[in-house]
Amino acid sequence: MPFYRFLTNLFAPLIALYLRFRKAKGREDALRFNERLGHASLPRPHGKLVWCHAASVGEVMSVLALIKALRERHPTWSILLTTGTTTSAGLVESRLPKGVFHQFMPVDRWPYVNRFLNHWKPDLALWVESELWPNMLAAMKERRIPAVLLNGRMSEKSYRRWRMIGSTKMMLSVFALGLAQTGAERSRFAALGLRDTRVIGNLKFAAEPLPHDEKELEQLRAVIGKRPVWLMASTHEGEEEIALRVHAHLHKVFPSLLTVIVPRHPQRGDDIAHLIEKKNIPLACRSKNEPIMPQTAFYLADTMGELGLFYRLCPLCCLAGSFTWGGHNPIEPALLGCVTLLGPRMDNFAIMADDMLAVGAARQVLDETDLADTLSHLLKDSAAIEALATTGRAWAQSKQAILSDTLTALDPFFSLDQTP
Repeated sequence: MPFYRFLTNLFAPLIALYLRFRKAKGREDALRFNERLGHASLPRPHGKLVWCHAASVGEVMSVLALIKALRERHPTWSILLTTGTTTSAGLVESRLPKGVFHQFMPVDRWPYVNRFLNHWKPDLALWVESELWPNMLAAMKERRIPAVLLNGRMSEKSYRRWRMIGSTKMMLSVFALGLAQTGAERSRFAALGLRDTRVIGNLKFAAEPLPHDEKELEQLRAVIGKRPVWLMASTHEGEEEIALRVHAHLHKVFPSLLTVIVPRHPQRGDDIAHLIEKKNIPLACRSKNEPIMPQTAFYLADTMGELGLFYRLCPLCCLAGSFTWGGHNPIEPALLGCVTLLGPRMDNFAIMADDMLAVGAARQVLDETDLADTLSHLLKDSAAIEALATTGRAWAQSKQAILSDTLTALDPFFSLDQTP
């Protein structure tokens, strides 16, 4: 770690240049940019403070239910949530309960992390999954801040890489407890030096149903009426083209079909709209308040935080990311009774996907042809849709005991007299 600190100091001008580049490209919040340099934009509240770090959207979604439960269970503690992306910051803006506040995680340079910790002085740190920043962890260890690794995830590839780094044991020694997702990951963390590691499962199972605006849902249902509709959710670059080709195939059988696309990154909306318009396909964009007309074939929901609305609106979804990237959280549509089709690449949620498929809570398609055929079959069979939706919802609800298990494991760290 001393060598890492030396490098981050040596390349400080390049780091600053890179941050300015990100800011110019809109990848950093210009109004809160100083938070990335360790400058707090809020005062520290009085009393005990637990700091929870969740790198980006996926990690945030896995801990929102936990944060709310912690606030209810330990009301005298304030909670600081940090993230590293503007997308995640926008997501949590309206979802944090009273007593919980958000800041951006400082970039991992020694002056920045010290500035951050000197201001916030957390009594306990909860880090989600596997984002390990050497300078921050070293500064936490220096201050003897108790820390717990939540929802610990480490692939075999990451394990081999970290094993080559001599200071990994020192970094992981910061954590008094590690709660791993699987037995394999528990073994990897233990081998790297995390002394107390337990298997507790995936916190994403504890996620609350995604929020929605009931009035908007009623209006959209009224507009769509009895039209067949399906959703391509959380698309990455290249997957909109798949939706276009699938729609063209289905349109032959379902001429009034409506395809809804929700991009993973709404800022790609203009590019996606241009792609669809080039095909001369009638399109309505939600970000532009364009209405769905009888002739509208595609509805582009290029807005932030409305996926819960469209999981409720559409009886069927293909969870994107699973054709080009590694998948997204399948429990979110399942909780809302949206029948979930998974593409061939669910690497990031392999265990969860396998569990769903084993009990018939989702279906997996091999390619876009298989996707089109499966959608065609289901759109003709409302009983099959209802059966799959019921199974998916029951499976999702059966997994939510992990929240209480996690709270029980964390209880000793919230002692007002002494933190372990």
